[in-house]
Formats: sequence, structure tokens, C-alpha cells
Amino acid sequence: MSLLKPFSKLPVLNSANILLVEFEEQFQQSLADALVGTLVEETGVTVNVRLAKSLPLPKENEESRPRIDLVVFIINMTSELSFQSAETSLKYLDPGFFLGKVCFMVTNARNASVPTECLDSVRKLAASLHCPLLFAEDQTPAGVTNATERLLTILKVTSGLVPMATALYLSNLTRCTVPPDIDQPSFD
Repeated sequence: MSLLKPFSKLPVLNSANILLVEFEEQFQQSLADALVGTLVEETGVTVNVRLAKSLPLPKENEESRPRIDLVVFIINMTSELSFQSAETSLKYLDPGFFLGKVCFMVTNARNASVPTECLDSVRKLAASLHCPLLFAEDQTPAGVTNATERLLTILKVTSGLVPMATALYLSNLTRCTVPPDIDQPSFD
């Protein structure tokens, strides 16, 4: 089992590297295109976006792979395989990534066919790992733009582009918390 490690390589000056992990690859490419175009125009920083269907990453190009500053698991709520893939991929991350360098992004949460138990299980997963949980609208260009802006904010901090801010501090501010009564039955 090959673990992806956050501090195994040195950072590159004026660059940020993000890994988008999505099983269905529906939202991944549009989000990657928006991320690359936005950050380069805004700050002059080079953004490398890596795409993966699941972890572990192949060993063939491990030496040439840059340091990953942020891992984003994109979970489509209308697909059970999407959540299962993200859950199994987590074991291929070094525990150092969970110090502010992992976040979850949920799509299709407003879909009427999504049971609340699925959303609760994603919230519990994010809360147990102390990771941010972002919701994104993947059907509209405005939704992609909004998701891009949220990820850029986190990416700038995790790649060290924001002075006096660390990924661990940001993680404490943005992490997902589960209310204590989430396991209690609803009497609605």
C-alpha cells in the first residue's frame, strides 16, 4: 500500500498543487478548468490540478509528481459508489494530510431522491476527520464559479500563499461538525 504523503517533497516557489478525486468524473474537469484559469489571473501563481478517479495514485510517475497541497474528495450524492470510493481512498492518505490539507465537496445534495441518511453519513465522515465539508452546485456555471472560489481560498492557505495563516488553523475554522443529536431519531 503506497501512501500519498504531504511533506515528502519540497514546495515549488509560486505554485499550488491540488488533487481532485471523483469517482464519476462529472464535475471534476469543469472545476479543474475553472481553478487553473482563476488563480493564475488573480495572483500570478501557477496552479497544477491533478485528477484522479480514486486513490492510490500509480507508482510509475511518483518521482515526477509534485507535492500535493490540497486533496479534494468530490462526492456525488446521487451515487452510492461515489461515497464508497471516497471512503476507501482515504486509507491511502498519510495522516499528515488530515492536518488541514483534505476537504470534501458534495454535489447534488438538493436532489429530492437523496435520502438524508446519505448526507448524514458524509457529514459524520467529514466531522470524524476534522475536514471542511463544502456543498457545490455542479449544474450551472455560477455554481462552478462559487465552488472554485471556495476551493481557491482553502488552496491559497494550504499552499502557503497567505502570510500568517496555516492549513491547520484554517481547518479548525472551517471543519465540519456534527450536532450531538444527529444519531437521535427524528420525531417529525
